[in-house]
Amino acid sequence: MYSITVRNNILIAHSLPGDVFGPAQNMHGATYIVDAEFFAENVNKYNIIMDLGVVTNILGEVLKFYSYKNLDELEEFKGVITSTEFLAKNIYERISAKLKKDFYDDYQSLYKIKITLTESNVAWATFEQKIEK
Repeated sequence: MYSITVRNNILIAHSLPGDVFGPAQNMHGATYIVDAEFFAENVNKYNIIMDLGVVTNILGEVLKFYSYKNLDELEEFKGVITSTEFLAKNIYERISAKLKKDFYDDYQSLYKIKITLTESNVAWATFEQKIEK
């Protein structure tokens, strides 16, 4: 199995309602390092999974939706607990949709995509899913 990973970051604000979140129930900021890892069983005719520039640009474009925003104020997230796990899956869905729409052949050659949001040097969350063919 081959993989490539690209990295970027986002700064967001949000609150996490529910006693389980302790002080994070209050409005707070979070800075996430976002890693997007793309897996394939084979490389293409250029001996790569896909162009690193393409996935770097896609990750950057997708993250603009979140960066420097209060997620509690976004219509799409009204009433949603925007946990780190939730955000990892949401980012996966946006990247996957963009690849499928604009880079279909590359998308079809992938085995799975894994998104990791690192909150600190001791805590992170991941969402990964196989590509539906």
